[in-house]
Amino acid sequence: MKLTTYLFATLLFFVGLLTVQAAVKDDGLILYFSFDNENGGKIEDKTGGGNDAEIINKAEITTGEKKFGKGALEIRDANADVQVQSFKELVDYQDNSYLFWINFIEAHNGAWSQIIAKKAPGSDRSPGIWICPNSLNIHWRFNPGNQGTGCAGPDGENTLFETKKWYHVAGIKEDGTLTFYVDGEKLQEYPVPAKHAQGAEQLYIGKTGYRAATFYIDELYVYDRALDEKEIASVMEGDLLPVEPQEKLTTTWGKMKTRRD
Repeated sequence: MKLTTYLFATLLFFVGLLTVQAAVKDDGLILYFSFDNENGGKIEDKTGGGNDAEIINKAEITTGEKKFGKGALEIRDANADVQVQSFKELVDYQDNSYLFWINFIEAHNGAWSQIIAKKAPGSDRSPGIWICPNSLNIHWRFNPGNQGTGCAGPDGENTLFETKKWYHVAGIKEDGTLTFYVDGEKLQEYPVPAKHAQGAEQLYIGKTGYRAATFYIDELYVYDRALDEKEIASVMEGDLLPVEPQEKLTTTWGKMKTRRD
C-alpha cells in the first residue's frame, strides 16, 4: 500500500512539473525578461505576471551573443524600441531595483543615448538610464531634480566601460539614495528624490525621446523594493533563473533514485 501511494504521489509530482510553465517568483519582482526568444514581436515576462514587452521597432533577439540562456536582446539601430505597458506595480513604486547584464556593441556617439527609461507624466526619469555623450559610462537619473549618477563606470564616476564585454549593472533606489553596483560591487551612493515622479507611463528599452544606445542586454530584473547586496549577488549569479520542466524532472528523478538506492 505504501509503495502504491508513493508511486501515485510521484506520478502526480511529475505531471505537475510538465504542465506548469516555469516562472521566476521572488518578493517584489515585478518584471523579468530572459530575452531567450520572442513570439510575434512579444517578449515574455517570466514572472508569470503577463506584462510582456513588445518590440516596436528594429530590435531583435539574438542567439549569437548572450550571457545566460538561449539569447539576448540586441539594440543596434538608433531607432530600436521595446516597450512594456503600464501596470499597477510599475506605476506605483518608489523604492526600486533595476538589474541587468549589458554588453556595449559600440562606444559613445556624441549624443545622450537611452538604455532604459520608465516614464511618468512629464518625466522620463523614473528612472532614466543613458550612456553619456562623449564617454562610455552610465547616467542614471530620477526626477524631480534630475538627480543620480553623473557618468558612472565599472570603477566609479568617470571610469569607462569597455565594448564587447559583459557587465552586470544594478541601480538600487531606497528612500533618497541611489546605490550603483557593477559586477556585484557597490561603487557609490547618490542623493535622489525620496518621492520621485511616478504615474501611468510605460517602460522603454532603447529609443525614447532620445536615440537608443548600441548594446546587448540580458536578464533584466525589475523590483518594486530595494535589494540588498546578497540579493544582488544572487541575481547576478543566475540563482533565480527558471528551470525548465524537463530539467526539473531529470534532477528530481536523480535525487529520488539516489534516496531509494
